[in-house]
Formats: sequence, structure tokens, C-alpha cells
Amino acid sequence: MSAPRLRRAVRANRAQRAGVPAALAALLLCASSVAASTPGADVRLSNDDPGLSGYVSADDLAGLPHYSDATLDECSRSRGRENEPAVAIDPRNNQVIVGSSNDYCAVYNNGSDANGAPIPSGPIWLGYYRSEDGGASFDSSLVPGYPGDTSTLGALAKIRTASSGDPVLAWDADGRLFMGSESSDDPGGSKKTFGDVYVATYVNLNGPGGNTLNDGQRYAGSTVVARGVSAPNLLGKFNDKTSIEADRTDSSCRGNVYFAWSRYTGNGTNAIYFSRSTDHGATFSTPIKLTESTINEVQFPDISITSNGHVYVTYRQFGQHKQPDAVAVAKSTNCGGTFLHGQVIQTFAPMGLVDEQTGGGRARDCGDGLGTACTSGYTFFRADTGPRSTADQADTDHEWVYILYEAIVPGSEVATGTTFGWGFVQGAGGQSAIYYVRYNGATGAHTTPARIAETPEGQQLFPDLAVDAGTIHALWWDTRNDVNNGASSFRTRPPGNDADGNVGPSFDTYGATRPIDGGGWTSAARISDVTSNGQYEQFAGRTVPFGGDYLWIDSKDGLTYGVWTDWRNTVPGTDLREATQDETGADVMQCRHVTPSGSISGDTCPRQGGLDQDIYGDLAP
Repeated sequence: MSAPRLRRAVRANRAQRAGVPAALAALLLCASSVAASTPGADVRLSNDDPGLSGYVSADDLAGLPHYSDATLDECSRSRGRENEPAVAIDPRNNQVIVGSSNDYCAVYNNGSDANGAPIPSGPIWLGYYRSEDGGASFDSSLVPGYPGDTSTLGALAKIRTASSGDPVLAWDADGRLFMGSESSDDPGGSKKTFGDVYVATYVNLNGPGGNTLNDGQRYAGSTVVARGVSAPNLLGKFNDKTSIEADRTDSSCRGNVYFAWSRYTGNGTNAIYFSRSTDHGATFSTPIKLTESTINEVQFPDISITSNGHVYVTYRQFGQHKQPDAVAVAKSTNCGGTFLHGQVIQTFAPMGLVDEQTGGGRARDCGDGLGTACTSGYTFFRADTGPRSTADQADTDHEWVYILYEAIVPGSEVATGTTFGWGFVQGAGGQSAIYYVRYNGATGAHTTPARIAETPEGQQLFPDLAVDAGTIHALWWDTRNDVNNGASSFRTRPPGNDADGNVGPSFDTYGATRPIDGGGWTSAARISDVTSNGQYEQFAGRTVPFGGDYLWIDSKDGLTYGVWTDWRNTVPGTDLREATQDETGADVMQCRHVTPSGSISGDTCPRQGGLDQDIYGDLAP
């Protein structure tokens, strides 16, 4: 049996083991396109469990001689954490889907301390999750270049850092996949945070003319786009919050790759920067600044390309120093060579969770003890408004950019009765909803912001959108199925928290669609099969929860696929370090003991499910 046929047979078997219905698996394997996508059985992208398929090397995916190492072996058994997922469907063959995430699967790949606790010092890296059956199953891998990678393809990675995250993905029109990332930690082990951004390129094994099932399969190297200035604790020049897109139009810009990010300088201000590649990711231009010096805080750039090759970079402007909270945009009409300075599209009342730590100071996330507890007694991960945008590169009739963002619904504001707040204001609650705006790049006009797929009870967080053949597809986290919050409390407490700070399942992934012109949004459709508890304390030494900063959706040729962070496999437990257990549902399984010196050991069983945070995906409306 040939290697491709063998891989497809393995994936079909894995799909059956994962519970994917045989009829759905057959449909996904055989159809080159479908009229519409309907959510089915959720599929796991991060197979970091000894009972699953584990992780394989980029060499193996490319058909080179078998390679593995201690990092990949650890990833195959770790039951670790993954968050901030991305996904991209090959425009030449929608059966080829690649996902990514911040992948912590190798963190405990460095032995144990004197008390038997595995040492959390291994790399956090970019996952590479590949499907060749329309998302029915995925092979899990890592982008080459992680510390200790001596693979054949790993020699092509020119990365100087020991960690990598914030993945963003884009396909060009010739079978190349580009994966953007920020990267930081010093391989020497110092506290320096380098703050580089880079782009990894994957190509078809046989070039643009090869079988499209092999698109984006072979790693071809990584290129540093911009370097940070090394300094401890993010105090140097640090590049973060990345975005990427490739030009697939028939314009003179076809083939260009564009990359944008937010540059921090350690003095409390930052700016949006941009670079382009005209040689398929081999090199990138000197970065240019898109925002003016009078604008103090900007993040979350997102790149859209219209059919004439014009480039639009939307971003979040934060309300401070007399500037409003707003979605803004910068535009290029010469293939990303130069830009008009950014202008505000729409102001809004921002969504953002905030509280007061018991030791003083504002907190964007709270635990249930150990110095991370907040005065309200609630446990929650950070979340705030992060606009997303896209355009249809095949739409020659319009120069439209489609935008989603979260905002507090006017008139929904209430007092929380505690120090917790929903809109970056302690004590002030409200409902977070997703708003849609269509921006006309040719005229600068935009539609009136309108809520999408409204829910009378529950919060909407972390939206993303894709457009394909005249239809907009949206995805977001939704808390309408929150077990601890209903009509009387969802605006005054964080997701999953009851009045006493006990937490339970609250997060589902939902989706909806609408035509690009005329009509409205469909009713929200549930995509995830399981409502999961996102408030498990799995980070900062099992003291706070973290869900990342975004989810992702893509749509090509009638197939739409969404991915999200999921906690269905997390094993709950108790924390020996907490003298009293005054709430439940946040602590995860961890094995600690009192040492002969009287101290409490580290977690001696991090691979037994307490850290099992995963990336799941499914067909989306």
C-alpha cells in the first residue's frame, strides 16, 4: 500500500475510534466540496494522549526517514495543555485542513526534581495538526525548530528562541501554507524575552503542480520577520499579537504574503507594524509602522485582502489618553508597499473581565487561592474585545471587509454587587454580545453595527469569521448553557461561577451565517457536543485558568470548519496547598505531598489528566 493510501486508511480507522459516524467519514473522504457544512461529532486535533495516535515528526509527514525524539515522545503521552487554536482550509482542496495552537505538550520533558515532581521547563511550541479527510481526523505534530530538534527538516528552522506561540495561518493559491508566530524565551535559560516574530512555510511535496492532497505537507523553513530587543520580563522591544494573510487574487499582488503584529516597547505604549514577502515567505521587507505615535495602545491586528489586491489591516484601539475604544483600519493600495494611516471605523463599549486581587491591584484573571484570589471570590480567565476581520478575495463586485467584535450591550448594564466587572469597570456588569459591521473599502462607509445570533441569556466571547461564495460564517464561545448562571446572574458573575465561587461547565462553541448583502443572521447553531468548564486552574503552577485570546473558523469551497479550546478531558481534583477548600470545581488533579522539610511538593502526576486542555474542531454552519 502506498504511503498516502496507508495514511488515509489509518485516519479512517482513527475517525471510527474517535466516534465519527461512518457515513460522515465517508462523505468527508470522498467529496471534493459540499453544499453546506453541518456540525457533527467533535474531532480532537491535539492527540497528546497515550490512548490516541500521539505526535509524529515533520520528517514523517513529509515521507522522509522516520524521526522522533524525547520531545515528540513526551507529546505523545503528556495529556497537556493547548490553547489559542487556528485553522486553515486549503483553497485548492478542501479535504486538506491544517490546525495549530499554543502547544504545551513538551513542557515536562526535562526530568524530575528531588521530590519526584516533573520539572516544567520544556518548550511551549506551535502545534501542526493535519487532516486529509475534511476534518474527520488529524495527525498531530510540531513545527520544526523546537529545542532539541535534530530532524532533517529541523535544520531548516532559523529560530533563535526556546518558545513559540500565538499561531496564525494562511494558504496561498499554489499549495503553500504559511504559519506565523511570536517567539520569546532564551534557549540559554535566562529571563530574557526576545520577542521575535517569524513565519514558517510548508509546501507541496511536488511543487505547485503536485497532487493537491499533498499541499502544505513538507516543511520548507522558517524566516524571522522582526526581532525583538532582549530584556527580562517583556521590558524590551517585544513583538506580539500576530496576523497573516496571503494574496490569492488575480491582481498584480498575487502570491504576496502579509504579516502584521503589535510591537511593545516596555514603556506602556505600542504600535501596529507590517511586513510583506514577495518571494513566498523566503524573505520579508523591513517592517513599517501603521499607526500614528499619538495613538497609545493598539492590539489584535487582522489582515484582509480584497479582489483588487488592496490590503486592509483592522485592529483594536484601546480607550485611554482621550482616545476611544474602537475598531480602526489602515489601507494599502500598492500591494502592502505603503499604507494610509489608520482611521477609526466604529467605537464601542468594550467587553473585558476585571476584579481586585485580595492583595491589592486590578486583575484580569483570578484563581481561588495561593496569591491569585480576588476579593469577589470568583475564578475566571482573562477575556476582552479583540476584533476579527476578513474579505472575499474572489468577490470582484465589492471591496468589502467584514468585521466582528465583542461589546457590552447598551442598556444591559447592572451593578454586580462585588468587585468583579464585565466591562473593565469593577462592580459594573452587563451582557457581552458580538456585533457585525461591513466596511466598504472603496468609499470608507460602513453599515450600522448589529448584534449577531442574539441570545437572551448568556455571554458571547472570542468571535471569528470567514467568508466564502457570498456567505459569512461566524463562530464564538457562548455561555447560554452555563450550569451556574441564568437570567438573574449571567451579567453579574463570570462564566461558570455560582454565588459562592464554585465553578462548573459554561462554555460551548456556536456558529451562524448570513449573506454578504441582504438578509440577516441565522439562529445560533451549537457546534460543540460538550459544555466544558473553562475555569480549571491549569496555569501559573495550578493557580489560575487560561483560555487564550481567540478561536478560529475557515470556509473554502462549501466546507466550513471551526476550532476551539476545550476542557472535556480535564480531570478535577484538590489542591493540597489550599488550607481550606471553600469552593469547588476549579482545582485539577495533582499529586502533591508534604516533604520531610515540611513544604509541599510539586505535582508528581501532571500527565494524569489535570492539565488535559485540548483543541477540538468540527464542521460549522
